[in-house]
Amino acid sequence: MLNVYEQIDKNKRQSLFIIGIFIGFVVAVGYALSYIYGGDASYLIVALGISFLGSFGSYYFSDKIALSIAGATPATRKTHSAYISAVENLSRVAGIPTPKTYLIDSPAMNAFATGRDPKHAAVAITQGLLDKLSRTELEGVVAHELSHIKNYDTRLMTLVAILVGSLTIALDWVWRLNMYSGRNDDKGKNPLLLIAGIALIILAPIIAQLIQLAISRRREFFADAQAVMLTRQPSGLISALQKISRDNTPLEQATPTTAPLYISNPIHDGALERWLGGLFSTHPPVADRIKALSEV
Repeated sequence: MLNVYEQIDKNKRQSLFIIGIFIGFVVAVGYALSYIYGGDASYLIVALGISFLGSFGSYYFSDKIALSIAGATPATRKTHSAYISAVENLSRVAGIPTPKTYLIDSPAMNAFATGRDPKHAAVAITQGLLDKLSRTELEGVVAHELSHIKNYDTRLMTLVAILVGSLTIALDWVWRLNMYSGRNDDKGKNPLLLIAGIALIILAPIIAQLIQLAISRRREFFADAQAVMLTRQPSGLISALQKISRDNTPLEQATPTTAPLYISNPIHDGALERWLGGLFSTHPPVADRIKALSEV
């Protein structure tokens, strides 16, 4: 397993790689659309604009976007002192600035961290998590999220989440626009290139999401292990994961795009996940995570 510093460097490199892949992916889709619709270069220009704005916006405003999607509001010491003190104390142990603390008004049990770096980070947890976890269990969850912040997982995962979302929206917008405009003149075009272009447009968001989910699953194990290093109490996180996994309350604020950010998959479709062998799972099985924690 990589040490903390190697993991941080790897995440920084992958963040730049993901942005590069996103730009290349969107430009390729823009070129495909330009070819399909009569060589109109406007699609390629729009694609370049989307790739630039999507990359810039997701890097600098991804935390605000993720918190807004989750409907998170700032937590106050007056009403959530145990939560805030846990974040403050464990941040000192982790050696990072204390992130902003947010609350999601939902009875579901879940939490996530976001931000481009430890200086611009935030932790958000649900009211259900606060109501149903003990202090030790809460500290385990908080330590897990702070580990994501320290390792720059938050930069990587939030970047991917926002870029995947913007790519899906852009493709849907362009597709609908052209359906209404009726521009379908494909005379004289290579049929193989036409098929390849249409396939790219259809498969682009699916491929992007598969990459997102694979990245998400790998990072949960490392954050779990680091959380135990911060709290020195594996039982706290193990017990919290057991309670969270048994909770079936839907988190209405979660979306397929933001689901990988959470400590546990907030969108459950057990039959689909079993059928596909976990390919579309946002997280490793809880049993595997608990087994790994028991061996730390």
